[in-house]
Parts: sequence; C-alpha cells; structure tokens
Amino acid sequence: MKIMDFLSEDAISVDLKSVNKTDGIKELVDLLISAGEVDKKDKSKLVELLLAREALGSTAIGHNVGIPHAKADCIKKLVGAFGLSRKGVDFDSLDGEPVYIFFLLLAPQDSAGPHLKALARISRLIKDKYFRDTLRQLKDKKDVARVIETEDDKKI
Repeated sequence: MKIMDFLSEDAISVDLKSVNKTDGIKELVDLLISAGEVDKKDKSKLVELLLAREALGSTAIGHNVGIPHAKADCIKKLVGAFGLSRKGVDFDSLDGEPVYIFFLLLAPQDSAGPHLKALARISRLIKDKYFRDTLRQLKDKKDVARVIETEDDKKI
C-alpha cells in the first residue's frame, strides 16, 4: 500500500490556518469534503470521532508530525488528507512541540488491516528527517504529492 493510494491531491493543503487541535481537525476534514472523499453531512460526526480518538491520547507523534485518525460507519474506503501548517498547531504532542505536518486518516468501521497498514506506512516515511524537512518547505500541493510519491517508491 502506498500513501497516494488513499491520499487525493485534492485533499492536500500547504497552508493550514488553524492554531488549535479542534480547528485543525475540522480544516483537514474540510479538505476531504472539498475533494469529494467524504460527505459534508458527516462532518460533525467525523470531527467528533477524531476528537474522541484524540481524547484517548494525542496522535501527535513527535518530530512536529500529527496523524489524527478514526474509523467511521459513514466511510466506505480508506481516505486521507494532508496538511502543512506554517505557524504550527498546538496538538498536545508527546514532545510538547507544535505540529506542522498532518496526515489525517479515516477508515471504514470494519477495516483494521488497511487502516493499520496506512498508519505504519506513514510512520515509516515520516521517521526520515530529510523527508519531513522537505515537506515543510513545499509551497504547492502538486509538489507535496510528488515528494510523497517519490519517497514512497524508495521505501517499499
């Protein structure tokens, strides 16, 4: 499984405006709505599920990266959004640092396999400091998609 298999270029933002966790999650869900990946009527439910997952423990994994994720019955296939924040978002990160790089994942309620594979794939790529630094410098969503695809191809 590759990241661009579930991440649409239309669900990428290189300029998130949010500065707190709740607004950041809403903004990432909005990316999925505008990309046609999720239905607008499900927004509040999805935000609620993502925040409930956050209440169990922050998905900000350190190195200025957050991977908010949830499963929902209104999701038919694994979908993802990507966001870059220029200012950083207070996301209750394990290392106390703001989050600049976000990968948001939503999976069907009954799909443990793809959901876990996607989390593992993102985690493997994001360990690379060069990859993180490169992503943070990008100004265009096409470049983000290209860099993710290139790195993904290297680490099969």
